[in-house]
Amino acid sequence: MERDELGNWLRLSLTPGVGNETARKLLAAFGLPQAVFRQSPIALEQVVHAAQAAALRVQPDELAKLLDLTWNWLQESGTASAQRKIVVLGDADYPASLLRIDDPPLMLYLLGAGKLTSSAMLAIVGSRNPTPQGAANARYFSKALAQAGLTVVSGLALGIDGAAHEGALDSVEAGSTRLATVAVVGTGLDRVYPKKHLELAHRITQNGLLISEYPLGTPPLTANFPRRNRLIAGLAQGTLVIEAALRSGSLITARLSAEQGKEVFAIPGSIHSTQARGCHALIKQGAKLVESVQDVIEELKIPVEPTFLMASKAAVDKGLDLGDAEPLLLETLGFDPVGLDALQARSGTDTARLQAQLMALELDGLVVRLPGGLFQRLVDPHLK
Repeated sequence: MERDELGNWLRLSLTPGVGNETARKLLAAFGLPQAVFRQSPIALEQVVHAAQAAALRVQPDELAKLLDLTWNWLQESGTASAQRKIVVLGDADYPASLLRIDDPPLMLYLLGAGKLTSSAMLAIVGSRNPTPQGAANARYFSKALAQAGLTVVSGLALGIDGAAHEGALDSVEAGSTRLATVAVVGTGLDRVYPKKHLELAHRITQNGLLISEYPLGTPPLTANFPRRNRLIAGLAQGTLVIEAALRSGSLITARLSAEQGKEVFAIPGSIHSTQARGCHALIKQGAKLVESVQDVIEELKIPVEPTFLMASKAAVDKGLDLGDAEPLLLETLGFDPVGLDALQARSGTDTARLQAQLMALELDGLVVRLPGGLFQRLVDPHLK
């Protein structure tokens, strides 16, 4: 893309009162942005309101600075393994799946080593404050599904999103050029939010992509994150929700996925956990209940080798194999968080012995200690 062309796209996106929908009408009527800005007021008013036509005749004050910033950012592409690119509406590289959503963005900023191809993608989203089991599930399912050939799409948020990206990256073998994961963010690509995920974002650029519809310099505004969820749902063939409260951005992504005619999957949890209620609500509404990786693969009709499914089942069986490490105490624990007093009442074991047993199980990775003096058993300890 030449600098002048980039400037015209940025100008169109910055024009006050002209959103994506109006911009698409203008492009449909006149072609490229430079053609839009050559039109007379009379011609423009055949497509947009008079106030919008007037705004299109004035260059936004911030355009020159943003053009310099964006052009310089693009010129740095190739100095490292992460490539920088801008894809605009109508480009051959623009994701076809996003053309089918209600509000496709005018511009997409891409940073990473991969390309948005026609490979199958699955969105994996969930709570920003997951239980240890939820985080382990996200990492396990993401790794296994990535190994099956799916690209994992998420939002780089804390919690389930981060674990999903990490699991997908864990599946990458040395020398692989496969697109393991895509992170759709709510800031400009010259920023990382949350800052805790700076290293994770760097890893994603090595075997995946960071994507944003927002101009460089855009801070983490609250309204941007629910809005970016339409892109997460739009890129993927379906959405898997791993732990979500009833009021959760993850449920927005799931709803958008369903509205787009795509599959919605949910992993059930404890009836006592607030983090499971969103998933339970989705299942009541028709989402597919997921107990294994195979449930997702079969529903999406992803072609995989039979040996992969056998290996996946073996991994689950291994996770459920408790060995000889205090099986009675593990059975007494169940799968809900429980306090020491309640556990002592259930087991009848004296406090000192019970604490020693719990410590041993923690060291074996079979039990995790939670805030508030609670303990919880992990189903897949080998994935912790």
